[in-house]
Amino acid sequence: MNPIRLQQLIENVQGQPLNADADMSEKVTGVSIDSRTVEPGQAFFAIRGENFDGHEYAVSAIEKGAACVVVERPVALPPKYDTPVIGVDNTIAALGRLATWYRSQLGATVIAITGSVGKTTTRNLLCQVLSRFYKCRQAQKSFNNHIGVPLTILSAQMDDDILLLELGSNHPGEIAVLTRMVCPDVAVITLVSPAHLEGFGTLDAILKEKASIAWGVKSKGMLYINGDQPQLVEYIKKTYARRVTTFGTSPNCDVIGADLRTEGSAGWLSIEGRRISVPLAGRANLMNVLTVWSICRDLKITLSDFAEAIQSIKPIAMRLQMHAIGRLTVLDDCYNANPVSMANALSCLHSIGIRSGGRTVFAAGCMGELGEQSKQLHQELGANAVAEGVQVILAAGLFAQDILSGAKQAGLPEDRMQAFENTGQLCDNLHKWLRPDDIILVKGSRSAGMEKAIIRLRELVEKQEESAVFEAEVQQRK
Repeated sequence: MNPIRLQQLIENVQGQPLNADADMSEKVTGVSIDSRTVEPGQAFFAIRGENFDGHEYAVSAIEKGAACVVVERPVALPPKYDTPVIGVDNTIAALGRLATWYRSQLGATVIAITGSVGKTTTRNLLCQVLSRFYKCRQAQKSFNNHIGVPLTILSAQMDDDILLLELGSNHPGEIAVLTRMVCPDVAVITLVSPAHLEGFGTLDAILKEKASIAWGVKSKGMLYINGDQPQLVEYIKKTYARRVTTFGTSPNCDVIGADLRTEGSAGWLSIEGRRISVPLAGRANLMNVLTVWSICRDLKITLSDFAEAIQSIKPIAMRLQMHAIGRLTVLDDCYNANPVSMANALSCLHSIGIRSGGRTVFAAGCMGELGEQSKQLHQELGANAVAEGVQVILAAGLFAQDILSGAKQAGLPEDRMQAFENTGQLCDNLHKWLRPDDIILVKGSRSAGMEKAIIRLRELVEKQEESAVFEAEVQQRK
């Protein structure tokens, strides 16, 4: 954040100073909602959460050098402090108001991305490519809600060329609020699919929610959408008077990807007759690359430069990331899960299994927020796993038995599957099921915490290696 006058902050959060004797000459150099990481000169917004209340840490923030504290209820400060305390109606809303104003001051091209799957990967890939040509800033982690988005906007500098934002939602109306705050020059809808059904109810409601990102796009801005989804294309063109570019594999798309192929941890696709090599696993990542190209070409990046940049991109942590753990091949897709991302990951596992000849194992956490369709969608997940050639299924969580039910109906023998109450139990039993040279997909919703299985796999292999070294030393002594 570029420094602003304290008075500017007060005006834009619509606040009132609560301590008349405070020093109002300070400049604000940034914002923070975490008293543990506050830096001198930052404004501390005291936000109430489910398990904490930032107002209880106001003094701690001041002790670390906060320029001011923004609160929605009075806080008691020791007499020795003259740090301004700014009262507002709601600190989260005030944070959003400040971000809306600060966005209006930025000269950067703002790119906002939404969709049921692929948001974070598309954002990261865009940043890796665009950073070769522009000063590019992106969200830290998946900062895609009513707190994370304003924090990302407020982290931008006035000399940034590109600001990449991610807009998420699990209830109707959230994206409309965020897009008006962001006011993007460019907006992207990666894919619409069943996710957060608990909050939306139907796929049609999800489509309308994702499409609402168009409400905030500047009048001369561009909206990029997945042209392989005719319902989305029709709805957008009928509802929103915005310039639209479609990307996909269909012949009627504006930007077309052809001959999408995957081989193990890599793949390729053809764009405008040129083969683009992609050092990432899975067809979904090839579509992510196509999405990125549709934007880059309008930012005056040549296809040759794009192809070169893509060859050096790095995998995104816990998103179809391949690890060699001893003799095991592990496909780490732990970050989150919904029916489409599960299908993508299983297809990738199938491809790797065919290529390597190893036994395929699915360590499955449950998919969250699917509402009344949870049972059915988990049964379909089990059946799809069998259709993709999975030979062993280990499932954990509330709908683990439904996953196994679907797998059993699809023909997987009962002695090749087991359900566990939680991820911890699954981890404790991994050693009973795995063989050398297995290929293991580990995936589940964020709430499942399936990364614990990756940690346990490393521990098991390290223990085996230590045991092997010990046995070798014993043999040498003999």
